[in-house]
Parts: sequence; C-alpha cells; structure tokens
Amino acid sequence: MDDSYVIELKNVKKDYGDFVLDNVSFCVPTGSVCGFIGQNGAGKTTTIQIILDAIKRDGGEVYVFGKNIDDGMSALKEDIGVVFDEMGFHDFLTPKQINTVMKNIYKNWDEDAFFDYLKKFSLPSKKECGKFSRGMRMKLQIATAMSHKAKLLIMDEPTSGLDPIVRNEIIQIFREFVIEEDHSILLSSHITTDLEKIADEVVFIDAGKIVLSGNKDEIIEKHGILRCKKDEVNEISKSLIVDVDVSSMGAEILVNDKKAASKLYPGMVIDEAGLEQIMIHYVNSSKAISISENSGR
Repeated sequence: MDDSYVIELKNVKKDYGDFVLDNVSFCVPTGSVCGFIGQNGAGKTTTIQIILDAIKRDGGEVYVFGKNIDDGMSALKEDIGVVFDEMGFHDFLTPKQINTVMKNIYKNWDEDAFFDYLKKFSLPSKKECGKFSRGMRMKLQIATAMSHKAKLLIMDEPTSGLDPIVRNEIIQIFREFVIEEDHSILLSSHITTDLEKIADEVVFIDAGKIVLSGNKDEIIEKHGILRCKKDEVNEISKSLIVDVDVSSMGAEILVNDKKAASKLYPGMVIDEAGLEQIMIHYVNSSKAISISENSGR
C-alpha cells in the first residue's frame, strides 16, 4: 500500500446489533496530526480498537505503516504509542516500576528518555500512579507512549476532563513530537478547540459513518454560517445547505461552500464556522434525515 499514509482504512465494518460501524474509510498522511472527531458514542473508540487489532472487524481492510494488520500486528506495535482515556497501569505501580515493566515489553524502550519525560512533566518516580491526578495520569501515559521511540501515537480522548492549562501543555508535547517528519498522530477527541490548534487533517464520524474528512484548514475555509431572516431560508439553494437552525432571532444556516454562497447572496452575512459549529450542524442534519426517513415508513 501507499507508504505516504501511516494509517489507511477501507470499508471497515463492525456490527454490534445496536451499533454499526458502517463502511468506514479514511487515511492519515504520514507526518500529520489527524483529529478524529465526533460526539460520544459515534464510533471513535471502536475504530481505534480495530486499527490496533484489539477487536476483530466484520469487514474491510486496515493498513498501518503500509502493511495489512492481518499479516501481523505485533511487530507494528513496536512503532505505535497508545494513550487511552483510562490509564492502563495498575494503581499500585510507581513510574519507576513501570519503567522496569516496559523494558521487558519494548525492544526500543529508552529508559533515559522516560525519566527525562517524568522530570519534564513534574511526575514523581516513586509515587503510586493510583494517587496521581487525572492530568498526571494522562502525562504518565504520554511519557510511556513516547519512550519506546514510537513513530505513531494513537490517542483516544487524551485531553478529556483536563483543565485548559494541562490541555495546552499536552498539545505542546504533541507539537514537539511531530516536528520529526516520520512522526504521526491520530487524536480522537470531542474537544474541537484542541484540534483546531494542532490538527492538520480532520475525520468526522457520526453514528458509525464518516461524514466529513480532509484538510482541517480547507474544511473550515469551505464552510460558513449564513445568517438570514426566517422567511428568507427558502431562497437559499438547497445544494449549499448542510443544516438550518431557526430561532426567534432568525435563521442560522451552515453552508458547504462559503464562496459560492457569498456570490449568490451578497446582502447576507456569512461568518466563519469553527469545527464545533460544523460538527454540531452535521449531527443535527443527520438526525433530521433519520427522523424524516422514519416518519415516511
């Protein structure tokens, strides 16, 4: 497969009965930070577990570092650092003891780098990690993930529940990691402000389906919030409309081509749309479609 992509998914399926991951396809370019966004329960964690071969998929193909994970994931994991929302270490372990454990797991474990990260993150080496704050636990996971010379970090909600100061500190760590061209990050999050700061690419999943994917700046540049009176909504071309939110103050419309909308409707205000606004409107749009389909049965 194309080695310009560090991760590539093709028509990946997983059916739990009450939830279906439905033909998920996307790519993460090598050397990029890819923000994987969606509300809780959208399918982010399931997708990540499939990429890591932690759960078996029902269909589709997954490639990591250009290699099919079906041909053997164990060798690939040497180059992958993983950070989950919940800490994977026993509460009674200290970072010093974790270092001993990791030396026996990873061939490329760098003990000096690990203790340097502990100092950098102000983490005590002899304190049980179960007594760490949430922010400290997350930084310990990141220190561990980055200390076996991983080229790819896969992270599931690493900044969720953290205060803005700690979140900003962690984002800076990620920036430093991807300075090296062969380093890449897949960062799952529903905190879109964090992704706006660091992501190069964005993949948006909703209800098990990929709704939107591509370069983050291009997606933000392309979309816009058109504001008009309620009685003017029918004047807007349906091909431009993603979603309409009508209130007593008027109408807010997410358009999928801001430049085209500004040419067609020069008298209307069109504001920039952030990732959070874009995500909310796409979710609302899919809900409206679902309600319409169900009511028509």
